[in-house]
Amino acid sequence: MTERNHENFAAGDEDHIGPDASLLIVDDDGPFLRRLARAMEMRGFQVETAESVAEGVAKSKGRPPKYAVVDLRLGDGNGLDVIEAIRQRRDDTRIIVLTGYGNIATAVTAVKLGAVDYLAKPADADDVFSALTQRPGEKAELPENPMSADRVRWEHIQRVYEMCERNVSETARRLNMHRRTLQRILAKRAPK
Repeated sequence: MTERNHENFAAGDEDHIGPDASLLIVDDDGPFLRRLARAMEMRGFQVETAESVAEGVAKSKGRPPKYAVVDLRLGDGNGLDVIEAIRQRRDDTRIIVLTGYGNIATAVTAVKLGAVDYLAKPADADDVFSALTQRPGEKAELPENPMSADRVRWEHIQRVYEMCERNVSETARRLNMHRRTLQRILAKRAPK
C-alpha cells in the first residue's frame, strides 16, 4: 500500500470511529497484541494495551475507553472481568471479544455482559476494525468458509464442557460419551 493510499485509508476510517478514538486492547499474546495495536493506530485509534486481567482492569478504571478488544483467556484470569470493569465506568464502550479456543458459550456470556461481538482468533485487523465500527443494525457479512461439521461438533462439546463448569466427568455423562474419549477431544486443537 502506498503512503498516499494509506493516508486516504486512515482518513476515511476516522469517520467510522468518531471523535473519541480511545481503544484498549487486552491480550496476553505479546506479538499479536503489538501487531493489532499498530494496525489499529494506523486506522486512526488511540491505542492502549494490556497483557493481563489486572492491567486491563486498572486501565479501564483509570480511563475507560470508547472501544475495547478483549481476549477471553488471559494468563491471570478471565477477560470477562475486564469487560465488567469497563461497563462499571462506561456503558457506551463498543467491546469485541477474542476467543482462541473456539469457546462460543463463554463468548455468548461476554455478549450478555455487553460485548457487541466476538471473533475467533486469529482475527485479522480488518475483521477487528469492521466489528468495532459496525453500525447498530448492520449485519456482518456471511463467512466465505462456514464451520465444518467437525468444528460444529467440537463447539458443542466445548459449550457443554463450560456449562458443566469444566467438569470432564459430568460433561461426558451429559454427552453420553466415554470420559477418556472426551479428554482426548478436549486435548486437541479445534478442527477447522
